[in-house]
Amino acid sequence: MRLYGQELTRREVAALSGDLSQFAGVRLVTLADGAEAGQRVLEFRSGTGLRFTLMVDRCLDIGSCDYNGMAIGWTSAPGFRAPALHDPEGEDGLGFMRSFSGLLMTCGLDHILGSHTADVPEYNYPGRPTATYGIHGRVSMLPARLTGYGERWEGDRCFLWAEGTVRQSAVFAEDLELIRRIEIEVGTNDIQLSDEVRNRGFNRTPHMLCYHINLGYPVLAEGARYLAPIEDVVWAAHADTYTDQGVGYARPSGPADTFREQVWQHEMKADTAGDVAIALVNDALPLGLEVKTRKSELPCTYEWQHLQSGGYAFGIEPSTHHVLGNQFARDRGEMIWLGHGDSRCYTVRFRVLTNADEIAESEAAIKATQQQPIDPFPTPSGHFRTIPGRE
Repeated sequence: MRLYGQELTRREVAALSGDLSQFAGVRLVTLADGAEAGQRVLEFRSGTGLRFTLMVDRCLDIGSCDYNGMAIGWTSAPGFRAPALHDPEGEDGLGFMRSFSGLLMTCGLDHILGSHTADVPEYNYPGRPTATYGIHGRVSMLPARLTGYGERWEGDRCFLWAEGTVRQSAVFAEDLELIRRIEIEVGTNDIQLSDEVRNRGFNRTPHMLCYHINLGYPVLAEGARYLAPIEDVVWAAHADTYTDQGVGYARPSGPADTFREQVWQHEMKADTAGDVAIALVNDALPLGLEVKTRKSELPCTYEWQHLQSGGYAFGIEPSTHHVLGNQFARDRGEMIWLGHGDSRCYTVRFRVLTNADEIAESEAAIKATQQQPIDPFPTPSGHFRTIPGRE
């Protein structure tokens, strides 16, 4: 492994300390105060200066994340509230906002985006002919069953890992399971997330998924740059007031007291391997985060700018569905339907860019795939491409 600029064998690492945890490791802790109290958290340190936490009782999502003391992930005013305090159906479906925080919040498993009521004849229960969904679904605040964590050695290479399952279920409703594994090699800044969503029930069940990846200061700052292989700007929530705030899609501003959130959907082009890489970078530090997904797994991508004072955040959101949501997917025949035992798999790679060379390398690869629009205020096309492979 590579530690502190040296290439070390497993034996050499063992000789330098009584335990690997002096340099890197993963440990389970319990939070004990305030609204966070009682939650299990896995703290990862990769030996490079990268540290991140997995919120075991919040869907095994990534909470805080920092590199050499500089924050990458976003912490909101509500912070990392315990799931017992969460009400997903409260406030007309906006209860999500009272728990919304962290580098990663998983949205789904049967609904994403705005609140919605849908007919659910598939559950065969006359007493509940419709289902009501709050914004971004329920899974993000469900505790995981932690099935394991620790170190795994492959010769002289060491990997830190954790795995667990999250079950979203109800009587006469969905019975979906998320099987999640997170891994990082010691001496690197690459976090690998692998998910499988499986229908454990016997009813044909809708499935939607979005990874709400949220960056904060100092990666997000005035002068930061959004890098993405954008073929087409499809949609903007604020298209009627597109230029009023003076903030385009590619360069976020500093915080503003009256800023109103801006959301886009971009059509991204995959590289020759079928991957889509997106990054937010701050050249002044220099520091950034690159997110890489498979186009075939997550064909849609949203960009979220919440540049309001006190809530300053930037979101990269790869998704299974278009931004117009649940009913739009049903009407177009693009909803994913899972029968008993059916599953879908997803992979997300988070790569922390720690210097100017790594930022330049990421930017060059993205530009080689597709040059993004020069105009900071491109006119949305309204062209939502058909998503193949759906029932």
